[in-house]
Amino acid sequence: MKILFPLLAVLGGITIAIQGQINGGLGKKVGVIEASFISFGIGTLALLFIVLFVGNGNISAIASVPKWQLTGGLLGAIYVIVIVLVVPRIGVAPTLVGVIAGQIIIGAVIDHFGLFGGVRIPLDAKKVAGICLLFVSLYLFNHK
Repeated sequence: MKILFPLLAVLGGITIAIQGQINGGLGKKVGVIEASFISFGIGTLALLFIVLFVGNGNISAIASVPKWQLTGGLLGAIYVIVIVLVVPRIGVAPTLVGVIAGQIIIGAVIDHFGLFGGVRIPLDAKKVAGICLLFVSLYLFNHK
């Protein structure tokens, strides 16, 4: 059972790579912002059906959550716009190396300080070395 969540994370990564190529192509045809809007619109409809037919949470609790917790959609919109803009110019793999580097670096900072209500997981030398290797990977994927 310990392998289930890492495998789900891999599946999430696979969907992000495919989504990047699909949205990048759509952006070339309809425009960057428009493609991002279409992507979010279709995703919103899909989630609406999931909430209606599968959801068992308490969506009315939205009124009581800290307002900063509602910014996830805004951050997601920025992400989709960046992907639609960048993928057609440098390709899926180089784009995702940058995305993953950004995610791991900010993730390490969030963990280290326990930001946004998270558990504090201190940064150590191995993690810093891993972050340095991310920059090597970023260079190798983007150097011609």
